[in-house]
Amino acid sequence: MNAAYFLLAVATVVAIVMLMVIYERIRRKNSAKLRQRFGPEYERAVQEHGSARRAEAQLADRERRMERLNIRALAPIEREHFTNQWNSLQLRFVDSPKGSVAEADDLIVLLMQTRGYPMSSFEQRAADISVDHPLVVSNYRTAHAIASRLRQEEVSTEELRKAMIHYRALFDEMVHVTPTSLQREAA
Repeated sequence: MNAAYFLLAVATVVAIVMLMVIYERIRRKNSAKLRQRFGPEYERAVQEHGSARRAEAQLADRERRMERLNIRALAPIEREHFTNQWNSLQLRFVDSPKGSVAEADDLIVLLMQTRGYPMSSFEQRAADISVDHPLVVSNYRTAHAIASRLRQEEVSTEELRKAMIHYRALFDEMVHVTPTSLQREAA
C-alpha cells in the first residue's frame, strides 16, 4: 500500500512539473509574440507597468479592444483630402511653426476619427494606435507632448520642427494603411 501511495505521489509531482514547464513555454511564446508585435512599445509598457507580466496583460487588452472596433482604411478621396491638408500644413510651417504644429495635432485627431478610432483621452488614443502602428506611436507621444507645451511655455523652432517630423511619420503610416493593418481590418 505504501508503494502505491509513493508512486501516486511521484506521478503527481511529475505531472505538476510537466504542467509548469508547459505553462512556462506558452508564457514565453506569448511574451515573444507580444515583444515582436509591439516592438519599442513593449519595452515602454514594461517600464510603465513595472513588470513584463502586467505589461503583457495590458498589451493583450489593447489587442482585444481593437478587435472590437471598426477601424477602416481611408477611401481614395479621403486619402487625397488628408494628403492635401497635410501638404498645405507643411507649407505653412515656415511662416507659422507653432500654428502648424497645433494644426498637425488636430489633423491627426481628425484622421484617426475618420478611420474609426474612438476619440477618448490622448493616452487611450496612443494605446489604440500602438496595436496597428507600434513603430510610430512613440512619434505621436513625442509630437503631442511638444504640441501640448505650446499652450504653456515657449517651445523652440527646432522642437517644433521635430514635432512635425514625428507627426508626419504617424500621418504617413495612418493615411497609407500598412499590410498589418489591412489584415486586422479584413478580419
